[in-house]
Amino acid sequence: MTESARPDVAVIGGSGFYTFLEEPRWVEVETPYGKPSAPVAIGTVGDRPVAFLPRHGPHHEFPAHRVPYRANMWALRSLGVRQVLAPCAVGGLQLEHGPGTFVVPDQLVDRTTARHQTYFDSGACHVSFADPYCPRLRGHLLAGLAEQGPVDGGAMVVIEGPRFSTRAESTWYADQGWAVVNMTGHPEAVLARELALCYATVALVTDHDAGVDQASAVSMDEVFAVFAAHTETLKSALTAVVGALGNDRDCACSHAVDGMDLPIVLPDSDGR
Repeated sequence: MTESARPDVAVIGGSGFYTFLEEPRWVEVETPYGKPSAPVAIGTVGDRPVAFLPRHGPHHEFPAHRVPYRANMWALRSLGVRQVLAPCAVGGLQLEHGPGTFVVPDQLVDRTTARHQTYFDSGACHVSFADPYCPRLRGHLLAGLAEQGPVDGGAMVVIEGPRFSTRAESTWYADQGWAVVNMTGHPEAVLARELALCYATVALVTDHDAGVDQASAVSMDEVFAVFAAHTETLKSALTAVVGALGNDRDCACSHAVDGMDLPIVLPDSDGR
């Protein structure tokens, strides 16, 4: 792949979001962690090379707890990606976060139980994760979605799945003041940080979670229906965001593992 064709930006598509680029070429990538969810699609937005990867596979083959997260993030970095936009479907935990709301979280709560959540299985590699999302990318997402009135900030709690929450669990999450709940935001975000990638998510609320009110009880059909109704809006916003992104990363993300004695060699290590 020529240097000019290397994608610096990637979009990871969530449930119901399986395509993004027009007439892409497909790249098969092998990683130390197996194959990613699908071949990586590489195309252009304007004149900019962009990568796209459907998180769950092109036909939703992988439920949330079986997504090959380590392979996915490794594959993207190995192709040159340094900035990742990761839209996802979520349940709203607060009454004001109803279906159709866009939320750009600034915090994450991990309630998963059985996922490989690190590349570092030896050595003293304790990566800072106090602020899990790139503030620069968050700013671009908020600007790109301005017409939709996105919610700026809030915590996304990530559960193991594949089941949805009980009413008691959902009520507890809501009582903590957390904004939304989903099944894929972790370990994706922390793996991006370990690879020194910029990473941010935009969460589309598809339903009120089960404990928000007595009438709510999320179903898979409801999730897909609401996401489908807003997919084109999301794609248009992401296209605008990708076009506005610069190449200079003046945030701390690129220095996340500086000074550490890493037990692995980062793919495509070019110092950026």
